[in-house]
Amino acid sequence: MADYPLHLVRRRKLADGREVVVRPMRAEDAAAEREFLTRVDYDRHMAFVCEAADGAIVGNSRYVVNPDGRSCEFGVVVSDDWRRSGVAQLLMEALFRAARARKLDTMEGLVSSENRDMLAFARALGFEAGAQPADPALVRVVKKL
Repeated sequence: MADYPLHLVRRRKLADGREVVVRPMRAEDAAAEREFLTRVDYDRHMAFVCEAADGAIVGNSRYVVNPDGRSCEFGVVVSDDWRRSGVAQLLMEALFRAARARKLDTMEGLVSSENRDMLAFARALGFEAGAQPADPALVRVVKKL
């Protein structure tokens, strides 16, 4: 496993004035991140968390490199109390930087076709949305990095 990428830690202030830290996930985040945590190797699997001033983890973004070695699958989750705060944007920006540094070409994900907020968010970030013929309940979003 690679060393913890300390250079990726960023302190940010949200539009509402709250301060957060966006940083790569650490093993010791397991207690706060039980529902999100898997083994992150900082190479083929990168994950970021957004930590509020009180130490609470309020969001998570991650990518896993696909077998082709050139693209990755992403996911982002934000606590209900922190939605529409800018946390998801910060987490995705961190993910984009890390994926570009890893020299990945494409980031993609699956979104429920009913999740209009996430589809709008993905489009605002530059993802293109396309139908999933195998499952019309899902939309594949793809972004060139």
